[in-house]
Parts: sequence; C-alpha cells; structure tokens
Amino acid sequence: MIMTRTLALPLLLPLAACASAPDAPALPQSQERFWQALSSHCGNAYEGSLASSDERDADWAGKQMIAHWADCSDTRVAVAFHVADAQAPGGWNRSRTWVVTRTSDGLRLKHDHRHEDGSVDAVTQYGGDTLSAGTARVQDFPVDAFSIALFEREGLEASLTNVWRVEVDRANDSGARFAYQLTRRNDPTRLFRVEFDASDPVAAPPAAWGWE
Repeated sequence: MIMTRTLALPLLLPLAACASAPDAPALPQSQERFWQALSSHCGNAYEGSLASSDERDADWAGKQMIAHWADCSDTRVAVAFHVADAQAPGGWNRSRTWVVTRTSDGLRLKHDHRHEDGSVDAVTQYGGDTLSAGTARVQDFPVDAFSIALFEREGLEASLTNVWRVEVDRANDSGARFAYQLTRRNDPTRLFRVEFDASDPVAAPPAAWGWE
C-alpha cells in the first residue's frame, strides 16, 4: 500500500463464482490453497483496524476500517478497503481496492485507486507478483517494474522497494483473520499493517468509488 494524495479505497461489482475453474491458471499447491481461502470470503465484509505503530501512519490510528470482498470471479478477487474519514463524503473514504489475480506465473496484487467521481488516481494499478510459492496462508508481492516506473514518475522514491503481504484464513476457520501489510526492503523500520476479524461478518458497505 502507498499513501497517495487522496487516501484511496474499495469497490463493488456483480458477485460471481469464487472457486477456481478448470481453465483458471494452475498454481502451486500452497498458492491454490491460499486462493481458495481468499475466495471463501466472497461477498463478506469484516471490520478491522491498524495493527502497526509506525509514526508515519499516525493518521490511521483508531479509525474504523472495513474490508469487503466486493467482486469475485474464477481468476480475480477484489477486496474494497473502506476507512472512516470525517473529511470524506459520508464520513468514509472509499477510494482504495486490493485486487488479487491468478496468472500463469502465480498470483498478482494490484491497487486500484479512485477519486469520489470514479476517476483514477495518478498513482494506481501498482503492486507486484509472487516470486515464490509462499504458504497456504501468506503470500508476498514484491514491487514490479511497472510500479517502480510509476513511483519514479510520481516522485515516490521511498516506495521503490515495497513488498506487500496478504494473510488470510478460510472463512469457516475458528478465529479467522485477514491482514494486509506493507514493508520495504531498503527500510527495515517501515511497517504498515491492518488486520480484520474474518470470523464475524458485518453488513456490506456501499460500493467503492468507481465500482458502482
């Protein structure tokens, strides 16, 4: 994740089937199990909060957060990330969505950032691809070449070594959790992490900006 000029977030489209289909790209066993765990939450929404204590994220502390599995298909799961914000329309910033896709080489994480009118942010579609099989619960996504070029163009040099992590338990697991975090290879002090109680669904929020 990256702090853009507009604190971005989620989305919502017609909900489709979440299980992988026979024609979906094959994955290593650990990634297939991760995909099934991620997909098991399709349609659900969960409350969460900031779990890290980096001073650079002080503005996020104490804010209500919701992760909503708003759009699922055989090859894509989009999780809208809503953050309570008194300055945003309706008291919520709905500009940021995490999109995980099955590819022929593994899994890909991208960040879809929108403004309230649905237009794309200058910093959007950044992320990375898995470089290892990971585990059934945890997958890491090192920054890709497209994102590095984007960050350089936008003067975001601090983000050139970003590594994003997604952690997820199956929806029916006792005490299921979902987490998203950001670290940087060139800065061992950098940690942004949000965690959600994925065992207790809440009411789905409105659609993310641009995903109506």
